[in-house]
Amino acid sequence: MRWSDDELGGILPGPGQVDPAVLGVLLHRHGWQRRGGAAGRYARWTPPGAIGSGMSLLVPESRAYPDSEDLLGEALTALARSAAPSAREVLVSLAVPSDEVRWWREVPEGPAGAASWSEQEQLRGAAHRMLLAGALAVRGPAGYYGARHRRQALASLEGVLVEPGPGGGLTAFVPVVSGRPAVVCLYAALNAVRDAVDYQRTTGGMEAFDAAVRAGVSRELTESVVALVRGTEGVRVALEWAPAAGVPAGCAARPEPVDFSPGDLPALREAGARYLSDEPSLPVRITGAVVRLRRSGPRGSGVVRLRVLAGAEVPHVRMELDEEAYRIAGHAHLVGLPIRVVGRLESRGGFRRLSAAREVTPVQVDDAERDRLMKSLQENLDFFEEACGADADPAAD
Repeated sequence: MRWSDDELGGILPGPGQVDPAVLGVLLHRHGWQRRGGAAGRYARWTPPGAIGSGMSLLVPESRAYPDSEDLLGEALTALARSAAPSAREVLVSLAVPSDEVRWWREVPEGPAGAASWSEQEQLRGAAHRMLLAGALAVRGPAGYYGARHRRQALASLEGVLVEPGPGGGLTAFVPVVSGRPAVVCLYAALNAVRDAVDYQRTTGGMEAFDAAVRAGVSRELTESVVALVRGTEGVRVALEWAPAAGVPAGCAARPEPVDFSPGDLPALREAGARYLSDEPSLPVRITGAVVRLRRSGPRGSGVVRLRVLAGAEVPHVRMELDEEAYRIAGHAHLVGLPIRVVGRLESRGGFRRLSAAREVTPVQVDDAERDRLMKSLQENLDFFEEACGADADPAAD
């Protein structure tokens, strides 16, 4: 997501809400140069590469300076009018206190030094997957998450803003309120995966990847790094904490960037395959609404798809039921009741399939939930009638 200039202007804090120290930190972070000023009263800042351009900001050292609010108001106005990309980045950080995650990829440049459209798309996709891996790690360590926790993880990243960076890079502004836990987990996981790759390249052993799971490393993270590195000469990931929120406990105030190269790809791919094969299936007792039924004839076993209401952190599961259990699921669907079922959530396929399903029973719900389920049934009545026919495809989902 990227804010338009009008949207950004609509949520910027007023000069009375801006901490001069925070503004100074952000200007320095984004390449602005401090070039004198009245000591103890205000500092003069110029944008990157702006020597001789005449543009500068006067930022008070603190609110104790008599004209501090006027100077801050003038600085904010100048930043809003500036064409410098760094000015917009400073405004974004002021609008919503955010931790910043930056990605750079060393790739062949296009005409006039511009990055190709496909390169930018690949970078954005890999960056999104990496942030999602951090958000998944907040839910607890796992070598492979599949569909588990995905809805909650994506919801925690809804407020993230993305801005193109210099040299074809990318910066994500992750709001502290909703996204800091994900960035903290990503900080630990990136360093752990870097150490594990170094260990594997030195010794040939994969044990460090097993231990790295506790630090938040997963197949989702290793795949995001592979996607980031593929087709490049090297990549770098850097983190910066929101100055308004301070440094998270246990983290370095200025984290060192983490680098990866094409030589790391074999270890990363092997680790991803290892995580996928080693993550065990889970015994679960799921409550869900029947949303799809399929079988090849009017009798016999069939495949049922549930929208999960409780018991597993996945949105949907599929399972094969014997004739009696399939009949119970169909009747529950007709009268608008969810069912409860016991089985094993299989890692194969991303934790979307329930094996050894048994103990299928309808579950009583309150009237409001029942009405909602019945409305869903009516909206999909044609599909349900098709599911009861003899020509239905049992493999369809």
